Amino acid sequence: MASLSATVTTLQLLGEPTRVRLMALLAREELTVAELVAITDVGQSSVSTHLGRLREAGVLRDRKAGASTFYALNEAAMPLDARRLWGVMHADLTDGVLDADKTRMDKVLAARHAAASWPDVVAGEMERHYSPGRTWEAMARGLLGLLRLGDVLDAGSGDGTVAQMIAPRARSVVCLDRSERMIAAAKARLAKAKNVSFAIGDVEALPFAARSFDELLLFNVLPQVEGPAKVLAEAARVLRPGGSVVVSALAGHAHPAVTAPYGDVQPGFSPTTLKTLLKRAGFVVTHCDVTSREKRAPHFEIATAFAHLPEGT
Repeated sequence: MASLSATVTTLQLLGEPTRVRLMALLAREELTVAELVAITDVGQSSVSTHLGRLREAGVLRDRKAGASTFYALNEAAMPLDARRLWGVMHADLTDGVLDADKTRMDKVLAARHAAASWPDVVAGEMERHYSPGRTWEAMARGLLGLLRLGDVLDAGSGDGTVAQMIAPRARSVVCLDRSERMIAAAKARLAKAKNVSFAIGDVEALPFAARSFDELLLFNVLPQVEGPAKVLAEAARVLRPGGSVVVSALAGHAHPAVTAPYGDVQPGFSPTTLKTLLKRAGFVVTHCDVTSREKRAPHFEIATAFAHLPEGT
């Protein structure tokens, strides 16, 4: 919990109109000082001073690219109090000045792109830019070709979207969900898949014998259960020695009103908490971290963990 002094400092930092304009722009795109000056029509000295204060406070990050320095919101490591305040502010920001800034920014970016080839423009940040055919789904499907899976349990499978992708690379896949409607949709989606079966059940009490699976998927499941530790204990029970689990869940957040309508009963899991839960269930954790952050407010983060049971358990 932030102290009174720290809270007042954050309010003062984000309570200056020019700094808010700069943050609104840098939430959309990395920009240089010269570009920000051209967009805002604020003097270079003033822009540099504001950027310096925001960077020192951890709100912005910068990177060198040749002779230029690009600034952007420090999405990965912004202090929590500043992140929360900015999330509230940014969600409701509507102003003619900001709209005009965006229009000018689009022109500045168009000029930047016109002056360089596409690879030069996106070097170092390709994941942030669109190009024809270059999508996360296309890359994921390509990487799936490298997989060699055994007997897989997709726990909380929903309508079978993930199962459809991995079934050609697995010996068998079981889709389990507590919703009869979801399982019906999964059956329709995977009607031609001969190695996929379906079950209606609870992830806190899996209806399978011990040591039934080689891999287990828990995608967006833990935030929707009352007993996440029980789910992971069940995962350890039904996996064979050396078996692997992949967990993906919202990282810890302060927006339960947003997630509750989607069935979430947990306020997300920090990587530290997720790692602790997995270890207590008997897993060896090989990776656990925040792996992505949504671009739209309130900028939910996703924690992903990879873990396995010891051999011979």
